[in-house]
Amino acid sequence: MPKKLPRSLLDTVKAQLAGSPAGLDIDEFSKRLESQVSRRSLQRKLAEWSRAGAIRIEGAGKARRYLPALSSSPSQVPQVSDPGASVTESSTALSLGGREVRELIRRPIIDRPPVGYRREFLDGYEPNASAYLPETVIRHLNQIGHVPGDEHPAGTFARDILSRLLIDLSWASSRLEGNTYSLLETQQLIEAGQPAPGKDVKETQMILNHKAAIEMLVDSAEEVDVNRFTILNLHALLAERLLDNPRQAGRLRETPVGIGGSSYIPTGIPQLIQELFGLTVEKAAAIREPFEQSFFLLVQLPYLQPFVDVNKRTSRLAANIPLIKRNRVPLSFVDLPEDLYTDGVIGVYELNRIELLRDAYVWAYERSCRRYAAVRDSIPPPDPFRTKYKAALIEVVGEIVRQNLDASAESVAALASSIVDAADLPPFVALAMDELRDLHEGNIARYRLRPSQWEEWKKRMEK
Repeated sequence: MPKKLPRSLLDTVKAQLAGSPAGLDIDEFSKRLESQVSRRSLQRKLAEWSRAGAIRIEGAGKARRYLPALSSSPSQVPQVSDPGASVTESSTALSLGGREVRELIRRPIIDRPPVGYRREFLDGYEPNASAYLPETVIRHLNQIGHVPGDEHPAGTFARDILSRLLIDLSWASSRLEGNTYSLLETQQLIEAGQPAPGKDVKETQMILNHKAAIEMLVDSAEEVDVNRFTILNLHALLAERLLDNPRQAGRLRETPVGIGGSSYIPTGIPQLIQELFGLTVEKAAAIREPFEQSFFLLVQLPYLQPFVDVNKRTSRLAANIPLIKRNRVPLSFVDLPEDLYTDGVIGVYELNRIELLRDAYVWAYERSCRRYAAVRDSIPPPDPFRTKYKAALIEVVGEIVRQNLDASAESVAALASSIVDAADLPPFVALAMDELRDLHEGNIARYRLRPSQWEEWKKRMEK
């Protein structure tokens, strides 16, 4: 007859975990509790308790560890009245595991032995069976990130807040790379095409690249997905004019790379990078839960370092794909302490520990939700006419530039007559003319234009 499990088993398990900050693997657990429960029954109960949020599981296979559950209450979010004001790491609440990871990776680098890419970290993850985010965290994120009307077409909410999102995410993600643009300077660049005086041209380009990439994700939300094509093109947009070799934009690397400030050494074998990138994207695409999918991309893409540069930027925007498609509040990274994010990423690199990066992710998402709740309430209702002819407007404005035509009402009418209702043609022409007048380097990606096409057309218009 099977052994009857003691009613207090869960309490015993929690007590064991509370005294083990680094968690326990199944061998350690089984030895401690062998008098109370068989190994197989213990594994089954641990899986049940993890799904219920009573404990949590990190890793998979031989690397699987059991840890105390995170608090089900939201993290402490500091109140910052000035958008873009600095937030210190000490003002964020870290989990027990997050604090342990931070302490380990803040040791002198000489005390942190060099480590290479561990394939088992990726191989051990099984989509929809493994989980980086506990059920309690997923429920919390879905609750605060839910937007009324999420049955609307993909990207509806992101389009509603696009003007604010372009500024916030472009600025915040660039800031995490050391960009010195202020939030106000970023707004001037994005809205008026005015570079900030005294800034390095690469800082300006970084902001503009983010804007182009975000516009692609939002404008093409119904077509964009977590796949090889999207990730490569996302990298190409973010890396435009920033790489020593422009041909490497949107291409997987074939040379070794180093990681500053870390003992991690990514694999430099081109065939392995190709294989692991394909597997990473395949596993990410199979994840059904949008927040788990988002966080998986934030963890695994930088860990592989599939590109010569711009890996973390690519992962931060890729992490927004499932949120934009499912009409959840996007993740802008506004006010996220740089040290907290960087330490979290290094914890993944050197230890394959995700707790600190997860703390940063949850905190940043709570901050984004608070920010966009206020933005959403102030958004004017969408213009039905512009919504109806959104695709036509993109096509006509783009063709005017690509064909190097005059920005005249006649040119617009000639291109629009076959795709716009006759009764709507006059107001459409007026709208397109306004768009052409407002066209600048910072918004050409919206119309699927390359910088060279824009520059050639601009010279014609200035004659």
